[in-house]
Amino acid sequence: MKVRLKKLNERAIIPTYGSEYSAGADLYACIDNDVVIKPGETAFISTGLAMELSEGYVALIYARSGLACKRGLAPANKVGVVDCDYRGEIKVALHNHSSEAQTVSVGERIAQMVVTPYIKCDFEEASELSDTVRGEGGFGSTGRK
Repeated sequence: MKVRLKKLNERAIIPTYGSEYSAGADLYACIDNDVVIKPGETAFISTGLAMELSEGYVALIYARSGLACKRGLAPANKVGVVDCDYRGEIKVALHNHSSEAQTVSVGERIAQMVVTPYIKCDFEEASELSDTVRGEGGFGSTGRK
């Protein structure tokens, strides 16, 4: 699938896949200088890119496992959503969950992006829902014996 990208900054790096079967493409920090994110704080990190997705597709922005697990840096909104009609710059709101200041370097891989189709629902209010074995059990209820 072709996705049209526009470099908003000449130093922007086109997303790359780490391996042949990677679902997520790495996004890179397109910043003038390194950015220090203090513990508990969030910084918006530019990618210098805008894109054009086909109708019916969405780009989901996830944490890079190494960055999140080793350094405590992950998207503040957990999963970023880039709709197919958005044409602005893709930015990643990185939150520092660690107890130490973390530095994001120029050109560093900051998140991963998965492009996937989505289903648009036609929501319909109902007075009753069909019965299931599970019923209203939630938040770990299926693991009980």
